[in-house]
Amino acid sequence: MMDTMANEKKPARASIPVRSGMARLYFIDKEIASGKFPNTGYLAKKWEGISISTISRDIEFMRDSLNAPIEYDALHRGYYYSEPLYRIPTGFSGADELLALGMAKNILTLYKDTPIYDAAHHLLDSIIAPLAAESNSDWYESRIVVPQVPSAPIPPEVWNPVTTALQENRVLTFEYQGAYDEDYKHRRVRPYQLLFDTGLWYLRGFAEERKGIRIFSLRRIKNVVLTKDHFLLPKDFDYRVGIGGSHFGIFDGHKKHRFKIAFYDYSVMWVTDRQWADDQKITETEDGVIITFTSTQFEKVVEWVLSRGCTARPLEPELLVNAWQSNIEEMQKMARGK
Repeated sequence: MMDTMANEKKPARASIPVRSGMARLYFIDKEIASGKFPNTGYLAKKWEGISISTISRDIEFMRDSLNAPIEYDALHRGYYYSEPLYRIPTGFSGADELLALGMAKNILTLYKDTPIYDAAHHLLDSIIAPLAAESNSDWYESRIVVPQVPSAPIPPEVWNPVTTALQENRVLTFEYQGAYDEDYKHRRVRPYQLLFDTGLWYLRGFAEERKGIRIFSLRRIKNVVLTKDHFLLPKDFDYRVGIGGSHFGIFDGHKKHRFKIAFYDYSVMWVTDRQWADDQKITETEDGVIITFTSTQFEKVVEWVLSRGCTARPLEPELLVNAWQSNIEEMQKMARGK
């Protein structure tokens, strides 16, 4: 029996394959180029779990959208390339592109505790696997590693309504336990952004009860309800607008400060290796360096200075100096057992 694709008319426009579709195209391309004259039945059988009609649409896509010179041979009852040297083009066949995709897959570990991890991992695998197999380019799996950070799993009953609300600009209600709360409290929030910081996911949005923007840890949210109420997203919703050009995580304040901090000893290389703020300036001194920059992230800068112990000293503003000294005094009391 002649393969059904031989007599079918080409559609005006083929649909683009999704998910593992790209991997399947590479598979079909390889089989046709091998000279085996595969037909749709053969290809569907080799690619387990796929129908003949899906393979047919893939071939139509290759013909119509990729201009693949696919012909049907009635004698061999299968397909071949009328241009023997043809192979479908791929935007990911270069070494750099494969490496970038491989590293992207490693970075997915940041999403491992969310419901999207499996789907995203499968999608990247479907693109990378057939190419890596051909070019032996999977060396990065064990040689370029993104170390895992302490994290908290986010259940689907929290993640899914939150991401839907972000996509559709819908109001959420949920119970939330703040850092200083003993019990959970009701919240009604217009979600602006989902943010990832030091291993945890946070929801940033307008809290209607507080009449202001707040940040909520997804780990401390429960009983999420996706309401039918919609809201208009304000133009200045992005948290990056309010942090003053500094890079200390997601938490911001309401006032911009000009910071001036001295670093000594081993912290000199540590601080000069990184870009902490868009307007930072680093000046060398006899015993170290001084970094100056502006930021609204006051509390985060306090933590940052304290994290360097005796190799960092704040110089400006006075508010920072006082906060630093206060923390040191409290630690000294704790060290003396008071």
